[in-house]
Amino acid sequence: MKVLVSACLLGANCKYNGKNNFAPELLKLLGNAEVVPICPESLSGIGTPRPPVELKDGKAYDVNGKDVDKIYRHGVERALALIENEAIDFAVLQSRSPTCGVNEIYDGTFSGKLVKGRGIFARALSDAGIPVYDASDIENIKRILAVTEE
Repeated sequence: MKVLVSACLLGANCKYNGKNNFAPELLKLLGNAEVVPICPESLSGIGTPRPPVELKDGKAYDVNGKDVDKIYRHGVERALALIENEAIDFAVLQSRSPTCGVNEIYDGTFSGKLVKGRGIFARALSDAGIPVYDASDIENIKRILAVTEE
């Protein structure tokens, strides 16, 4: 089994603030799976740390109001190219991220308000037929792994 995982969940310091969201429970859960780490935001070349970014009307803007949509989409394109020939079974992505958010994202006002929606990369993976799961959805991930191990 091959699982794509947001690199920040594996301990890579690639979040906007230069930190990570290391998820040891997730890593333990994935056990024997081949894990493919990826961060489309890092692949954009925008650097780390960087200003926070949120999606507003489907476009990426940083906290200063700068339109960074093309930059972020370039990172997503690079990430998709890197996994083009990989047989990815599913992806586990960082919650609420403008690229990797699966169930909800920040609303674009930088006020901390969450709305239902998907990040740019999560949507692209779904469009490519790769199932995506939020990192906080451990129970669903356990079910998927149990079914594939049978």
